Amino acid sequence: MIPARAAARRAAATRAVRLLTVRILAAVVAAAQQTAPKPPAAPAPVMAPQATPAASAPAAASTPSPPPPAPSPGELMKAAVEKQRAAIAAQREAARKQAETAGVWLAPWTAAIEPAPAFVEPACDPVADSVVAPVVESAAKAQSLEPKLLRAIIERESGFRACAVSAKGAEGLMQLMPETSEELGVGDPFDVKQNIEAGAKYLKGLLDKYKGDLALALSAFNAGPSAADQAGGIPPIPETRDYVDAILKKLGK
Repeated sequence: MIPARAAARRAAATRAVRLLTVRILAAVVAAAQQTAPKPPAAPAPVMAPQATPAASAPAAASTPSPPPPAPSPGELMKAAVEKQRAAIAAQREAARKQAETAGVWLAPWTAAIEPAPAFVEPACDPVADSVVAPVVESAAKAQSLEPKLLRAIIERESGFRACAVSAKGAEGLMQLMPETSEELGVGDPFDVKQNIEAGAKYLKGLLDKYKGDLALALSAFNAGPSAADQAGGIPPIPETRDYVDAILKKLGK
């Protein structure tokens, strides 16, 4: 009996060990499954890039925009004229304030009592003779004038600088006043051709008015016809007399 009981006990113990071993293995497998890393998700399918039209090319590949155009000579001249006018206005205002401080009354500047002052040094170069010469020849021929007379006037009036503006507002090569330019149909007083042709026509009219008296016509061109008419001859204005003498001397008269 004793051996049989011992054998039964050994068999029961063996079964218990096997059961415990099975449970331990099952627990180990379950724990391993919980801690094992999940396999990475399958990558999304990559779509093949669609061909784009040539017009939608990247901005980086586009050609750079061209630089802005440089100002034209006309625009530069107008800017220089505006700058001169502003400087003249500032000078006039400063003179007026100084006169008020000193208790001095300044008479209005009118062509009837005062000639056009010498032009303010313009911010442009003299016009090339190759440009001026044919215009002078044509204008002189049209008005039956001597080309050298027109050239002498232009030299004295503006120094051949098309952008010249006087303190009184006379403009261009022959220093035409705005009202004179308007009467003669000048669209752009700073245009070489328009200014010379109008100046020649104006001078011809003065010569006709004063019956060919060149000195008197020049004085009227400088100081204004009203000043010459009031004076009954060349106005007693030093600048006007110097103007007339210089041009007549230039012409050898």
